[in-house]
Amino acid sequence: MCQIVQKLEPITLAGAGVLASEDLSAALEIGSTLIAADGGAAHCIAAGHLPDVVIGDMDSLAENIRESISPERLIFVAEQDSTDFDKALRHILAPVVLAVGFTGARVDHELACYNALTRHADRRCVIIGESDVVCLLPPKLALHVPAGTRLSLFPMGAVEGRSEGLKWPIDGIAFAPDGMVGTSNEATGVVQLEVEAPGMLLILPKAHLGLLVSQLLATPAGWPAP
Repeated sequence: MCQIVQKLEPITLAGAGVLASEDLSAALEIGSTLIAADGGAAHCIAAGHLPDVVIGDMDSLAENIRESISPERLIFVAEQDSTDFDKALRHILAPVVLAVGFTGARVDHELACYNALTRHADRRCVIIGESDVVCLLPPKLALHVPAGTRLSLFPMGAVEGRSEGLKWPIDGIAFAPDGMVGTSNEATGVVQLEVEAPGMLLILPKAHLGLLVSQLLATPAGWPAP
């Protein structure tokens, strides 16, 4: 069985997409352990950070980068049926994974990341993009965001829920990716969200990364492993 990276604190996961150095630094302030998903190791090294572990099939890891990393830091996952993000997420156990460098390049890869969040609902992960942060909603979540904060909900499957503190409540709405979605909602104060199934993405402005992570850490009940 492939090695699992386990930590009791948040972990930063770096990918090979567009990765701003300030986003990597912000993630590392919360999760100091740095994992690279395959070619994401090059971004880490370019930013002056040697990854603690690299996970992947190593097909996008340049030979000179690979040679600069000691073999015991490399976790090889041979299968070709999933993305680097999926491989890494499956092999990390942490309260929250902060994923940087997985957006802004190939759209198909970015969509696959949101698919992986849904399929591995027991792995709490926040994807940090250019302007927003995205996570899969747990069964219940409280968000102490300021009134007026933009808050979007995007379903990855059929899902219903309840809310308090939203300008447009979601109670009684049947959400679906080919039906009703919840973009550009707005907080009116403290937001309480509850969903019945692991299928709803929460999207917030990136300025609320720290608040979102703290609220996820304060929410013990999550989705069970599939």
